[in-house]
Amino acid sequence: MDIAGLSMNIAQTNLLNDVGTAMLSKSLDMAKVMGASMTEVLDSAAMERSVHPELGANIDISV
Repeated sequence: MDIAGLSMNIAQTNLLNDVGTAMLSKSLDMAKVMGASMTEVLDSAAMERSVHPELGANIDISV
């Protein structure tokens, strides 16, 4: 039984798990920021419609 090799494999597996968890955490943080930004944009669009409700209500078509 190769104790040194086994120890290296376990250490490498732990490192890969830690890196994967850190990357997942970063992507989750980025998704939260993107969601908050999207909500803010949608809220500002709703505010624009409440100020100018006639915009976008009619379509002029000539054939």
